[in-house]
Amino acid sequence: MTPISNYANSLLGEFTQISGRRLLGRQMLIVAMLGLVVFGGLTACNNSSKPAASATSTSGEAATQPAIPVVVTAVRQGSIDVNLFALGTVTPLNTVVVHSFVDGQVMSIAFKEGQMVNAGDLLAKIDPRPFEVQLTLANGQLARDQALLDNAQADLERYKTLLTQDSISRQVVDTQESLVRQHKGAVLADQGSIDNAKLQLKHTDVIAPISGRVGLRQVGPGNMVRATDANGIVVITQLQPVGVVFTAPEDALPRVMKQLSAGGRVPVDAYDRAQQEKLGKGWLLATDNQIDAATGTIKIKAEFPNANGSLFANQFVNVRMSLETLSNATLVPSAAIQRGAAGAFVYVVKDDNTVSVTPVKVVSVQGETTATNTGVAIGALVVVDGADRLRDGAKVEVTVRDAPLAVSAKEARSGKKSHNRQAKAKQSKVKQSSAQGSLKWSRQLSMRSTT
Repeated sequence: MTPISNYANSLLGEFTQISGRRLLGRQMLIVAMLGLVVFGGLTACNNSSKPAASATSTSGEAATQPAIPVVVTAVRQGSIDVNLFALGTVTPLNTVVVHSFVDGQVMSIAFKEGQMVNAGDLLAKIDPRPFEVQLTLANGQLARDQALLDNAQADLERYKTLLTQDSISRQVVDTQESLVRQHKGAVLADQGSIDNAKLQLKHTDVIAPISGRVGLRQVGPGNMVRATDANGIVVITQLQPVGVVFTAPEDALPRVMKQLSAGGRVPVDAYDRAQQEKLGKGWLLATDNQIDAATGTIKIKAEFPNANGSLFANQFVNVRMSLETLSNATLVPSAAIQRGAAGAFVYVVKDDNTVSVTPVKVVSVQGETTATNTGVAIGALVVVDGADRLRDGAKVEVTVRDAPLAVSAKEARSGKKSHNRQAKAKQSKVKQSSAQGSLKWSRQLSMRSTT
C-alpha cells in the first residue's frame, strides 16, 4: 500500500470513531474539509516528486526536454578577398609653413583662410619701399666704382706706353695694375649688392611654394614679420593627393611585399570611424624599411587622390587593404562564428537534429561572410541564430534560412509539433488521474460519515 492509502485509511478510522461518538453534522463537515486539504497537499507533493524521479532516469529526461529553436544555413564554396584591417592617420605628402624671406611690414593678405591655392599664387605683400631704396643705393655704388675702374684702366694703358719709352719705372705700372684689380673687385661687389637688393625686393611678394589648402593665417595687414618667426604667415598642406599611414602585423608583410614586387596596384580603402561611409579609394605606396621590435608591426603608406576632399590632415580612418583573393574557399556566415576559450567554433546541425561544437580556423572576414580552411564541410548546416542557448549535443528545432532547404525545415517543425502533442497528452493524463483519485477519496469519506 502507498503512504497516501495508509493515511486515507487512518482518516477513515478516525471518522468511524467520531461517528460512534455521535458528533454533530457540522463537526463532521469541518473534519471532512480538513481531510480534503491534507489529501490535496499530499497529492501535490507526490506529483512534484515525479520530475525529480524522472531526472534520475537519463532516458526520460531526453524524451521530455524541449528542442531549442535555431536558424541555420548551409556552408558554401566561393571566392573571397583576404583583407588587412588597420587604423590609419591621414598624413599630407607635403606640409609647408610659409615664412617671409624678408623682414618688413605686411601690406596685404591675398588669400582667404581655408581656401585651395596653387603653387606660385600670391599669399601676402610686404612693404617693398625699404628694399627699393637698397636697390637704388647699390646701383649708385656700382656706378661710382665702375667710373673709378674705367679711370684706373685708362691710367694703366698710359703707364704701359711710358714704360716702353723708359719714362717711368716698372713699379709704377705694377701699382696701377693692382689698383685696377681693386676697382674690378669693387664693381663685382656692387653687382652682388644689386642682385641681393633685387632678390629682397622680389621676396616682398610672398608666394605659395606648393599647391594645397591654406590654414588659418598667423598675421594680418600692418604686422611686422621676420624671416625667423616660428609660426610664419600661414601653413599649407597638400591634400590632393594625400597619404595615409597605418601599421600591419609582421605576419602580413610577405603578402604585402609580394603585391609590391608584382608591380600591380594594391587597392586600399579608407572608411570613417564607424566603418559605414567610404571616404576614399587609394593604392599602396610604400612600406617602412624596418619592423618595430616593440609592437611587431611595420608602417605602411598608401596614397589617395582625394578628389572630393573628404580626407583631412591628421584624421583617423579605418583602412582596408586587399592582399589577395582566395578561390574555392569554404564560406561560412559571420553570424555563425562563435568565440570560446579554445578559439573560434561553429554549431553544426547533425542528421538527428542535435548540434555539435566544431572548431574552425578563420582565414578572412568580409562583412557577413567568413572564410575558413578547417573544421566544416561544404553543405553542412551551421547555426546562425539562437546559438546563445546551445551546448554540445543539444536538441534543436531547425529553421533553414536558404530556400532550397525549406523541406528539411518543415520536417523539423512537424517533428517538434508531434513531440509537443505527446507531452501535452501525458500531462493531461496525469491531471485526470489525480482528479479521479481525489473524487474517489471524497466519495469514500462521505459514505463513512453517513454511517
